[in-house]
Amino acid sequence: MTLTPAIAQYWETYLQDHPEAAENFDSAWAFGDNPRLADELLELVLTGIKTGTAQNYELNEAHGTPLPFAGGLSVLLDSTGQPRGIIETTKVEIIPFAEVTAEFAYSEGEDDRSLESWRYNHEVFFTRELQGEGKPFDPEMRVICETFRLVHINKEL
Repeated sequence: MTLTPAIAQYWETYLQDHPEAAENFDSAWAFGDNPRLADELLELVLTGIKTGTAQNYELNEAHGTPLPFAGGLSVLLDSTGQPRGIIETTKVEIIPFAEVTAEFAYSEGEDDRSLESWRYNHEVFFTRELQGEGKPFDPEMRVICETFRLVHINKEL
């Protein structure tokens, strides 16, 4: 994600109160692969429900996207690219899809928060992502399981 003037300004404002954070900037991004999903998942974070997110490791690697890291700070964007908050990554695990735990599924805050629901919805999402790359879904595919905490909400929006 390119740092737009709005994202850069928001980050600089955050750094005024948290100068120690300057070395920990990770990235700026929106959840999901469509505007509805981006805003729905963002709202779960802003209300304190969602504290985890999952990504396809192989696609992340193929696109050259750096891995999230513990202590990293990410600016969360809404579907229009506006910065809405900052999260701090607290834990990163790379595990097979089939080994994602019920605890992690619950942290994602989606649907009924069960492992069964997580597996169903994420298989649908990852299948959609992989189709764009001409690859099939594989339950043994590696998943980046990122746990985070919300550290700031942009009250200017």
